[in-house]
Amino acid sequence: MNFIFRYIKGDKGIWVVVFLLSVFSILAVYSSIVTLAYKYQGGDTFFYLFKHAIILGIGLFLMIIAHNLKFKYYSRISQIALILAIPLLVLTMITGANINEASRWLVIPVINQTFQTSDLAKLALIMYLARFLSKHQDNIGSFKEAFLPVIIPVGIVCLLILPSNFSTAAMLFVTCLIIMFIGRISIKYILAVIGLGIVTLFIGLLIGKFYPDVLPRLGTWQKRIEAYQGEGSKDANYQSEQAKIAIATGGVIGKGPGGSTQRNFLPHPYSDFIYAIIIEEYGMVGGVIIIFLYLVLFYRGIRIASKSEQTFGSLLAIGLSFSLVFQALINMAVAVSLFPVTGQPLPLVSMGGTSIWFTCLAIGIILSVSRENENLGNTSKTSVAS
Repeated sequence: MNFIFRYIKGDKGIWVVVFLLSVFSILAVYSSIVTLAYKYQGGDTFFYLFKHAIILGIGLFLMIIAHNLKFKYYSRISQIALILAIPLLVLTMITGANINEASRWLVIPVINQTFQTSDLAKLALIMYLARFLSKHQDNIGSFKEAFLPVIIPVGIVCLLILPSNFSTAAMLFVTCLIIMFIGRISIKYILAVIGLGIVTLFIGLLIGKFYPDVLPRLGTWQKRIEAYQGEGSKDANYQSEQAKIAIATGGVIGKGPGGSTQRNFLPHPYSDFIYAIIIEEYGMVGGVIIIFLYLVLFYRGIRIASKSEQTFGSLLAIGLSFSLVFQALINMAVAVSLFPVTGQPLPLVSMGGTSIWFTCLAIGIILSVSRENENLGNTSKTSVAS
């Protein structure tokens, strides 16, 4: 164990959470890809398992690299990333791969891997907000100097994501409000932003109603809300019904690894509804363990933020940890029918591509802040001993 921790620094609790979630990911993905394998690979489940393991391995490698970089460098990286993310979001809207009337992906040449540009935009915007707010604490109450320069990039990024991915835009918007609140932006400005956001959304929905080409996903959103309210068609309720069956038949201890039957009926058991498969196979016990692991991640993120001596590090840790855990809770809420279907993956568990990599980068940045805290603590102890 000492040999392992010689090469990985930062909060040990987060590393343990990452390891356990990765194990759950391998087991759950392997169990849930049966239908996908028979449909596209002649029943070769090892093909998708191997691909997922490689992507997860690359993600963990990126996490190690990210946590070894001093977190102060992410201040400059955030500017470059945001400048890069906005044109990519525009390009995705215009030429992105269209799946289910949603242009969310660009295809990376050579490796032929789809890349969801909103993942880069989320990470870049959160880092940028942490940077800007930390640098303007002395005039944080100023509307012109502190609030406007913050809300403009938030509005641009969220509006560019909104047409193809409402849930991601809404989650990012809420995360930004949380960061602004912790960063001491005036509560009256935050309330004004919430009001403006509601009005903008209402206007956008009206435009989408009369001009469907502007918001082609509006019909999908409406069907999902109707299905959640029990008013939709049988087909619209299909995913939720199958997830409920998986959860109900899982019981307390579940059917055991590989024992799922609903994986054969759920459209996306390896991504959007993987939590339902986990409960079916590992029962309520497994479901509670997953929730507990994400709450531990959030708790450790708060501890890291509170121990950081720099405002940038604190906002970085709390913003990224909240974003990851918030997404996890939304995914799990959808699986148990507490929320309408959103299409959000379960971070570090669902089968995915670049989404896993950006999740690992976010955790790596949190660990970078933790690593710096440890170094400062060790320096202080050395000084006292001397």
